[in-house]
Amino acid sequence: MTSIAFFEDRVWFGAAVPAAVNHYLQKAVEARTRNRYEAEKLLWEARAEDPTCLPVYFALYKFYANARRLEAAERAALLALAEASRQGGFPPDWRKLGREPQRWSLYDSAAGLFYLFSLKALGFIRLRRGHADKAKGVLDQLERLDPEDRCGGSVIRALASSLDDGDQP
Repeated sequence: MTSIAFFEDRVWFGAAVPAAVNHYLQKAVEARTRNRYEAEKLLWEARAEDPTCLPVYFALYKFYANARRLEAAERAALLALAEASRQGGFPPDWRKLGREPQRWSLYDSAAGLFYLFSLKALGFIRLRRGHADKAKGVLDQLERLDPEDRCGGSVIRALASSLDDGDQP
């Protein structure tokens, strides 16, 4: 007789994720392939449980982007930026932040770093939506806000440049 071990399909969303929120997120992960509507509902329930939990926003925009629901992904990324800026105590508008990048040390807090990663995601989402000019505007500001390229925005910038050159990703 053969013994088969089953491993849970769990995703680690971070140490700071409250147990109740993690429960919803794990259920959404489980549901994502069999019932996307249920997965979406569970993600929004996770947000309702704790709207300050930044990994929920990541899960939302990633879920929508993977489902090719790019308009919804963009809205989720904008919600992520708003919450991260609220927690970090800096303006939510990246254009304002980009005018005075030295005034805001986004590397010094989890909220600031999350903001940078979410800004990169927004640039990528806009690029995928076919809004190259809007994407480049976001990526220009990201370059000012993340001069060390800690979030890897240069990868999305290179992709955008390759599209300008007529190459296909």
